[in-house]
Amino acid sequence: MARTDTDIVIIGGGHNGLVCAFYLARAGLKVVVLERRDVVGGAAVTETFHPGFRNSTASYTVSLLNPRVIADMDLARRGLKIVERRMSNFLPLPDGRALEAGEGRTAASVATFSARDAERLPEYERRLEAVADVLRALVLETPPNLPEGGWREALPELLSSASVARRLGGLDLTGRRDVLDLFTKSAGDWLDGWFESDPIKALFGFDSVVGNYASPYTPGSAYVLLHHVFGEVNGKRGAWGHAIGGMGAITQAMAAACRELGIDIRTGAEVTEVVTERGRAVGVATVGGDVIRARAVVGNVHPRLLFDRLVDPAIVPPDFTERMSRYASGSGTFRMNVALSEAPRFEARPEAGDHLTAGIILAPSLDYMDRAHAEARLNGWSSRPIIEMLIPSTLDDSLAPPGAHVASLFCQHVAPTLPDGRNWDDHRESVADLMIDTVDRWAPGFKASVVGRMALTPTDLERRFALVGGDIFHGRLTLDQLFSARPVLGHADYRMPVPGLYLCGSGAHPGGGVTGAPGHNAARVVLKRLRRG
Repeated sequence: MARTDTDIVIIGGGHNGLVCAFYLARAGLKVVVLERRDVVGGAAVTETFHPGFRNSTASYTVSLLNPRVIADMDLARRGLKIVERRMSNFLPLPDGRALEAGEGRTAASVATFSARDAERLPEYERRLEAVADVLRALVLETPPNLPEGGWREALPELLSSASVARRLGGLDLTGRRDVLDLFTKSAGDWLDGWFESDPIKALFGFDSVVGNYASPYTPGSAYVLLHHVFGEVNGKRGAWGHAIGGMGAITQAMAAACRELGIDIRTGAEVTEVVTERGRAVGVATVGGDVIRARAVVGNVHPRLLFDRLVDPAIVPPDFTERMSRYASGSGTFRMNVALSEAPRFEARPEAGDHLTAGIILAPSLDYMDRAHAEARLNGWSSRPIIEMLIPSTLDDSLAPPGAHVASLFCQHVAPTLPDGRNWDDHRESVADLMIDTVDRWAPGFKASVVGRMALTPTDLERRFALVGGDIFHGRLTLDQLFSARPVLGHADYRMPVPGLYLCGSGAHPGGGVTGAPGHNAARVVLKRLRRG
């Protein structure tokens, strides 16, 4: 058994852990990062899944990565290059038509389905962007907390609340009403109030079920839609892109930035316990028997995992433990990586073109998505699932052999836990067959072009990436688990109920996605607390 003393030990070498480590080390602290797997990056990794074919294994597209994090870590100098999709989204339809979305495309394409919807589109985008702008400004802010204690503890939080109020106060009355709608309504109700044609509602409504095991008509799903428009690529707001070399290029560049600052990144170092003394976190123990003592412990892990497996429950307040046991997690995601001998040919667009660089949405209406969710809740998965397909090799020829391609299939809806006690290990391949067959209905010949595949069920995502319930967001993005209530009311400031223990992963504000924001914000809080002694 070896013992190491350091200033900070971080549990988990995913992107938020690396970001947090970077900011702490840049402030002069000694930092150790412990990663359970043999590669850093968490769910943002690039791996070979079939001979000659590699892809982003779990997270698969770029938009939400915060520009300040990119700039501060100088990721471009360290090799990160992000390219935009040449078409944002492509929505094929059963009648052979398709909706195309992207700069200079969306309005004209929408007009082929509804002239009224095309006229409404600019105002919809303007009002959605007005709300997104305000919330975008809050991404790198610590949410107002509700601490116990007197005025000394409460005053900073009151000032923080006033700052948030000022930002929201910058909206006119229409904007404030839109904020209320987007936080409380379903995406379906929100979109039905704007548009009349199914394709445009499906295009926007898909964002409400991404990583969200819910119907687009579930109250609160409008916020999930909003969450996905916060991002930007190369300075262009709302754009989506691809990291050359896959998502692992992001985390490898982050790891390089960390190592330049002297951060000790250890892989194959699974943490088994947060070590505490007199009720305070003072370090961690690893599966190999090593103990790393530190002034502060930072968890870049799912909050349920942190408190269910790593922290002694005897030192955690009972009410926190009870609420954490009810912390909702499970995104209904079935993730596939597919090796292809050739590019798909869609019935709606059989020729090669920009649509093959897009996010290809196979779900033609909100009703289709609603039925998929209902059937999954009943049977464990839908016989007509929702699939978004990306073909990153159309933008990055380093991922597949010449002439061949890789496809990412992000499949909704499947139940995080199967009904009737069934096991995902027994159904992985049959459901993977279903996903391939579903794509083949839209792009005949797709199934015959598959030369290899990797299928990850919710159980696999939990095993491989410690995503409890397969939840890509480390907890659902519902009103009771957002902002000052993420992960639990009273601990939104990244400080957990055990002194010396902090949370820097997606289970903290502002939530999931490859953003780097929770890591950035948590580092600021840790530094502030350590400077206070």
